[in-house]
Amino acid sequence: MASLPSVLILVTSHAQLGSSERKTGYWLGEVTHFHHALAPAGVSVDIASPKGGLPPLDEKSRSPRDGLNEAFLADASLRHKLENSLPAGAVDTDRYQAVYFAGGHGAMWDFADNPRLNAIASGVYARGGWVAAVCHGSAGLFGVKDDAGKPLLEGRRVTGFANLEERLIGLTHVVPFLLEDRLKQGGGHYHRAFFPFAPHVEEDGRLITGQNPASAGAVGRRLAAHLAARG
Repeated sequence: MASLPSVLILVTSHAQLGSSERKTGYWLGEVTHFHHALAPAGVSVDIASPKGGLPPLDEKSRSPRDGLNEAFLADASLRHKLENSLPAGAVDTDRYQAVYFAGGHGAMWDFADNPRLNAIASGVYARGGWVAAVCHGSAGLFGVKDDAGKPLLEGRRVTGFANLEERLIGLTHVVPFLLEDRLKQGGGHYHRAFFPFAPHVEEDGRLITGQNPASAGAVGRRLAAHLAARG
């Protein structure tokens, strides 16, 4: 009997919003909505972060009330995985058919150009797996290689949190770089929804990216469909 597909969710370990006194971290809905989309397909998940242990939650992502957030946190097993994330250095890439970079502004500091995260995603992709990301999680794609050893972003359709969205929430001068610009500089063909904060997903080969928090569920559904088709 074939084993169930397994996906590794990566969340940030970074809690400080630049030089400001504001806190940040991972965006809860980008974990929970993604997981909810995978669950009906019988996909199992593990959760890892650059430092491991309890990752910082962006408290703004707790509200308004979100039933999927509440259901996820009410599940003792899932909550344990989230609050006791695996350290990235201990991840065995052979266990996973896909890796997913969840967002939250913290990812802009510790996902970008992270050698260990690059190795995880490159390893999964080289074995025929998928790489997915949403919102600021797309910062984790810099440095990831495809199965031929070339930059995964190069020449591919991709999305992530848009410059316009960053400007509308007033953080353009707080983040270390603008994600849309870096994705383009990395060779990606960047696309976004016409309206800011609207769901938008791009898929190019075995790379699936979502623009913003509202896109997390759609990224999960796309990935679930591929994993189910593979069997």
